[in-house]
Amino acid sequence: MAIRKPREVVVSPAGTLNAKQLMDVVVYAPKDRKQATASGAYSRFGRVHNVVFSPDGRRVVGIMVKRPDVVAMVAVADAFVALDALGPCDGGLRVTRGRDAYDELAQERLGLDWDRCIIWVGMDVRSQGGRKLGFVENATFKAWEGDVVTFGVGDGNAAESLVGHLEIPVDMMQGYQDGWMIVDDEAAKMALSGGVAAKAGEGYAKAKVAGKEAAEKAGEAVAEGSRAFGKQLGRTKGMFGAFMDEYKKASK
Repeated sequence: MAIRKPREVVVSPAGTLNAKQLMDVVVYAPKDRKQATASGAYSRFGRVHNVVFSPDGRRVVGIMVKRPDVVAMVAVADAFVALDALGPCDGGLRVTRGRDAYDELAQERLGLDWDRCIIWVGMDVRSQGGRKLGFVENATFKAWEGDVVTFGVGDGNAAESLVGHLEIPVDMMQGYQDGWMIVDDEAAKMALSGGVAAKAGEGYAKAKVAGKEAAEKAGEAVAEGSRAFGKQLGRTKGMFGAFMDEYKKASK
């Protein structure tokens, strides 16, 4: 079995992080988490499983951490860790607070309505007028504060590497509705960014056609199968359980 190299968390020159950057990052926590403040020796706590947003969807409030299974057999429930209780360290993230960094105590400290918090990454996106734009692949936000700057929206297929994806400003996001992120109609008219053609600024139409053909040959089902499905936490059984079941199935 290949050993995964720890990923570093680096804040951009603009002072931002992004959700994709945090996925699968190792999280370290104080060995004695009963202390009011974090201190002493640290140990590996788990890996980032997903990023949690506030009920209005405009702020990252924390992460879900996948804990190691007991004796590699008994599944351990994911833990919530507040964003303001995290900081970078060699090889990943470090929890910088004590007990109120985690789960119910963190939610209470932050005044979160947990049932209405959202996981955007993986959620389908449509405009107010009903046009489907893809799904949320990423979100850029202010480091350690959580205010979202943009959402990255794409369709996850091979064409995207050529023609790019949409970078939708947070002000164009209207909210959550019935399993969708709803955005302004103007978002559908935005120019694509990030792809080879978008960066080159030419040959867009040809690249789009070629990209779609390449995607079909490669099998778009592969990309679809790797998607997570964003949900409002309150719509899942046991807060997070049903979502995580669906997430694990989609991630295989």
